[in-house]
This record gives sequence, C-alpha cells and structure tokens, in this order.
Amino acid sequence: MLSNLYTIIIMAFTQQDTECMSLALKLSELGRASVGANPMVGCVITRDDKIIAEDFHRQYGEGHAEINALEQINHEANNTSLYVTLEPCSHHGKTPPCAEALIKAGVKKVIIAMLDPNPLVSGRGVKMLQDANIQVEVGLLEDEASELNRGFIKRMRTGMPFVTSKIAMSLDGRTAMKNGESKWITSDAARKDVHKLRSENQAIMTGSGTIINDNPMMTVRLNEIDSNPLRVVIDSNNLITDKSLNIFSSNADTLVLNSDNSKTLSNGKLDLQSALTKLGEMGVNNLLLEAGSGLNGAMLEAGLVDEFIIYTAPLILGNDARPMIDIPLKTMSEKIKLSIIDIRHVGTDIKIRATLK
Repeated sequence: MLSNLYTIIIMAFTQQDTECMSLALKLSELGRASVGANPMVGCVITRDDKIIAEDFHRQYGEGHAEINALEQINHEANNTSLYVTLEPCSHHGKTPPCAEALIKAGVKKVIIAMLDPNPLVSGRGVKMLQDANIQVEVGLLEDEASELNRGFIKRMRTGMPFVTSKIAMSLDGRTAMKNGESKWITSDAARKDVHKLRSENQAIMTGSGTIINDNPMMTVRLNEIDSNPLRVVIDSNNLITDKSLNIFSSNADTLVLNSDNSKTLSNGKLDLQSALTKLGEMGVNNLLLEAGSGLNGAMLEAGLVDEFIIYTAPLILGNDARPMIDIPLKTMSEKIKLSIIDIRHVGTDIKIRATLK
C-alpha cells in the first residue's frame, strides 16, 4: 500500500500559504495550450516569507515548473519553501526527477496541492523528499488543483480523456435545419469563445456526417493563441475519401478512425470507448466533442461524455430542425439529469456548462 511508502502531513495552512498556492495555480493555467499530454503545473518559491521565484510548466518535453522556478535563483534554494500544484516527479522521463533537483537545491519545505494521480507513481515524490529530511505538506487547494488537471487525472485513472461536448443550439433545442444548414446559429462572440475552448483541448472529435455536410476546418483561429489540437473523425462507414476536405489541411494533424484501424461493434459502428482509449494512449487529456446529434447521442448513451458546454441562441428553428442529441429515451424515468455548473452571457447567447449527475 502506498500509505506505507510515505507520510502525508496535513497542516493548518497560513494565509500566505494559500496566497502562494493560488498564485501557483494561476501560473499553471498559462500552460494550458502548450503542455500537451503533461499536466499543468505552477510553482512559487519563498524565503523569509517573500516570493523569490515563480514559474510554470511551459512546453511539453521541456522544463517542469519546479525546475523553471529554481533556475531563476540559480538552484540555490537553502531555507526556502516551495509551493507546487502537483507532486514533484520522482522518475526519469523527458526530464530528470524534479524531487531530486529540489533536494540538491537545498529546499527546506515543500507544500503540494495534490499527489500525482498516476497510481504507479503517486506518493513516491513525497517519499523521496521526506527521505531527504525535507518537510512536506499536502492538500492545500487540492480541489482547485484537481479541477485544473481533470483531464490528466481521468487519463491516469481510466486511460481515457475527459470529454466535453460542445453544442450550439437554438432556444428550442435545435442545432441545424432539416437539410443540415447550421451557419450560423450563434453569435460572433460565441464562435470566438469556441475557438478559445478548442485551444484548451488536445483533440477535437466529430463524425463523418459533419465533415461531409459542413466541411469544417476544426482548427483554432485566434491570433493570440498558438494551438493546433488533433482533429479526430469517427468514420464507421469509411465515407471519408476526399483528401481535399478542410480537415486534411496543413493547419493541424488529423486522425480518421474507421473499420480499417479501429475496433467495431456487432452493429458495425466503431467501439467509441476503444477509440477514446486509443486517444488516451496518444496522450490526449482533454477531448472536445463537436458533433451532430447522432455521435453526441452515441457518446452519451455509452457514458463517455463528462461535461456539456451549450451555447444557446435566441432563435426558434422549429420542429423540423435537427435536435441537439439523438438518443432513444421513451419515458420520464429514462431522463438524463445534469448539474448546471455555470451560466453566463456570451454576446447575445447564453453559455451553459453542465455535468452529468
């Protein structure tokens, strides 16, 4: 048991402790579009209650937050306290162990928001530090740190990414006209917000029907953000053959999953859980689902949607238009309950964030 490997010390944290960890969490978010398969991590170092260094994990494959912060003080950290949003790593990966670097630098105390969610390594960084007589405290702003890296945590625990279904719909719950026409339901402001949402995910997934009907780019088109999520297409019937489609542009990589390269079910449809596991193996922590009612319904029915972000426009499209989700519920007892986390205006539209209960 991991509890035999190390001892977690939970202290009464001070106001300064909380402020320093809050800053570390804010710093960590700056790496959202660039850390790839890695978690977002921020670090703050203090000496005599004064901040002397602060940084974050900036780029996948490059220095971790702790190393970047230590470099600001030339790795001379005697009598310092270090605040970090995730347990320092204890293994050799693309970079040497951060815990080892903290020991060599002379850090006196390490305050950690949360342990590494990987069950194979969780607690080992703490043990390495404690074995070197460094005081370690765990759990400061743990909930906030867990929410920040929810995709990384889910992938470590299940092998699959955190899935957010983005839907743009009319006030009467319709996403396109009967002939497939859907440009544009929501406002310019909402569509810009979607581009930001895309940048926060490592992959964007849709179905072959959306590709054939709409020929979308599925890219992030914001001057201030350099992000190119993987484009993923679920193509159960091997319909995507035209290489001139926008998804094959050079702006981002594209993965078409079909019966030639993916597991299928007895009904001929792709095994969506297997598809998500494949994406998890590729290091995708967060997946944005931008699909029609069919794939949205299939993902929901398979229990693979974690969150909805729904942009609702002040429009009525009528009962001939397509619904937001195609799922065969027959009675009220089959209803799917959601918990609304946030509601706000974006331009003329309403943005709803909701999770499954």
